[in-house]
Amino acid sequence: MGSDTTTDQAVCQGRFTINQLLTFTKAFAVNICRMPEQPLHIEDLPGSREGIRILRLAGPLTLANVFGFQSKVRADTSHALILDFTNVPLADSAGIGALVGAYVTRQKDGRRLGLVGVNPRIHQALEVTWVESFFRFYGTVTEAEQAA
Repeated sequence: MGSDTTTDQAVCQGRFTINQLLTFTKAFAVNICRMPEQPLHIEDLPGSREGIRILRLAGPLTLANVFGFQSKVRADTSHALILDFTNVPLADSAGIGALVGAYVTRQKDGRRLGLVGVNPRIHQALEVTWVESFFRFYGTVTEAEQAA
């Protein structure tokens, strides 16, 4: 049994009570709310000293925008790359995969990667996927630069 787009949107936007939702779940086999696609902005900044590069990210790191992120990371030749996640609300599995790819590439070349301002949601995703230990986490860009 299908559902109409108007009802799906209303359910996703939380415009129904729990009783109404229970009625809908009986009528519809599956109701998947699509996440709105938001862009990922990447600001490429020099570090405070030679050999350090900072990528300041703003927006979600998701499949919809992971390719631009991978491109920027691959193009970077600095000894230490700092990814500022202060304004990144979430990372999906593609985003986590891109981070692991960045780590592996930099690690095998003897270069460093630091993550700044990672929120609990992303940190937990890294933990659950057993890749948290790959990364060095810092509270501020200054701390990350001092460790580089």
